[in-house]
Amino acid sequence: MQVQVAVDCHDPHRLCRFWAALMDYRVEQDPAFVQRMLDEGQATQEDTIVFDGVLCWATAEACSDPEGKGPRLLFQHVPEAKAVKNRVHLDLHPGRGEGAAMVEKALGLGATKLWDGRQGPMAWTTLADPEGNEFCISA
Repeated sequence: MQVQVAVDCHDPHRLCRFWAALMDYRVEQDPAFVQRMLDEGQATQEDTIVFDGVLCWATAEACSDPEGKGPRLLFQHVPEAKAVKNRVHLDLHPGRGEGAAMVEKALGLGATKLWDGRQGPMAWTTLADPEGNEFCISA
């Protein structure tokens, strides 16, 4: 079985690029397929945009682990803004001793540090992505 994590957001293309860069994922782009759907009348121009010079779907974009080990992340546009704490969030475990570097990478990509946590021997940093979705990086 494969797992896809869907994330509601305001700007799926920008958020997809944040997560792809943070997790060393690749943004899934298939402009030829999008163009074929337009040509066949399966989609309209309103269904598409050109983002960073690439024809893509206007309301969703995905990124995936090039090694096929991690879940696919799908970012989909919703009209409402995030209002409360996430009920589900991603916990990233970069490996022993690599947490601080990954936190710095996330901050450099536009994340916001919320707090540090600890429970017994486990330590982590809770951050928010550019749209405020919480996630944790283990120390």
